[in-house]
Amino acid sequence: MLSEALGDEVEVVLIDQAEGFVFGFSKLDVMFGRLRSDQVFHPYADLAKAGVRFVQTTIRSIDPTARQVDTDAGTFHGDVVVLALGADLDPSATPGLVEVGHEFYTPESAFLLRDVLAAFPGGRVIVGVTSTPFKCPPAPSEAALLMHDFLSERGLRGHSTISLVMPLGVPIPPSPAASAALLRAFAERGISWHPERLVDRLDPERMVATFSDGDEMPFDLFLGVPRHKVPKVVEESGMTEEGWVPVNPLTLETRFPGVFAVGDVTSVGTPKAGIFAEGQATIVAEQLIARHRVHPTTSTYEGRGTCYLEFGQDQVGKVNVMFSSGQTPAGELEGPSELIAAEKSSFGSSRIQRWFDRVWSPQGE
Repeated sequence: MLSEALGDEVEVVLIDQAEGFVFGFSKLDVMFGRLRSDQVFHPYADLAKAGVRFVQTTIRSIDPTARQVDTDAGTFHGDVVVLALGADLDPSATPGLVEVGHEFYTPESAFLLRDVLAAFPGGRVIVGVTSTPFKCPPAPSEAALLMHDFLSERGLRGHSTISLVMPLGVPIPPSPAASAALLRAFAERGISWHPERLVDRLDPERMVATFSDGDEMPFDLFLGVPRHKVPKVVEESGMTEEGWVPVNPLTLETRFPGVFAVGDVTSVGTPKAGIFAEGQATIVAEQLIARHRVHPTTSTYEGRGTCYLEFGQDQVGKVNVMFSSGQTPAGELEGPSELIAAEKSSFGSSRIQRWFDRVWSPQGE
């Protein structure tokens, strides 16, 4: 947006330690053998926008007062800093998860799971959450439903069990309709639902998962959502409160003038999911464009987002939800249907076209 509106009038430096971008939903596509990892990876080297420079490096320190960022590639000063470092994942925080479990929330781990699942002979599967908050609340439910399809297609479902362990009372709290549809899908497919529980640890010798209430469940394959935490470099910057970066919920500006934060690193009050990060970034971009042009703007963040839900069997649902300040969020469910599955595909391809000027299909066509 900044490039399109302002071009070479401003210098935008994008710093990321990663080589490229992967949609969250693409991790499941690779993990369950639908696509190869190279088909869902979008290198930042392809980024060609007027006024934008990409620097692949690691950030070592952030000084929000001076608006200075120190990296392995040198020091950068800005008139504006937009912090979008997300949430770090810490599988080692859950005893046994690294040794005998598999997390599927990073692209690297999800991609490695492709071969693990291909060799899995069937058995007791647990999809479990180890802490709150966690990114993309629907993802564990999606993983359980896609696991059902995966095992069924290979003739392994008959001698396998799938259990979903989550700290939430229902799968999607902001949407009773979506939660009810997911619970029906679990029941129809014989997926065991264990709400309001966290996985506390895994026992590598006994191959047992212990819940936070002391109950135990044996497993042959554990797919875990690891503990989330603010990146250490953000914590050391002095910007966090109670573990995350507080922002003005309408403007996304932090308590440091000229420093904004978007996405999973914030405590803005919306779920930690890409669609909300995109919405927040849009508002920040609109404010920066108006500031540069010395024009007033009434753009404020409404906490609105659209979430696509994989139900398996080529069916996708959609929830539109708004997290307005002081109001109980509510989201209605559309679908699931193959039509919405096609809409989800268009959602992904339109973003890649806009961001990278590249034609791409989430189906790998």
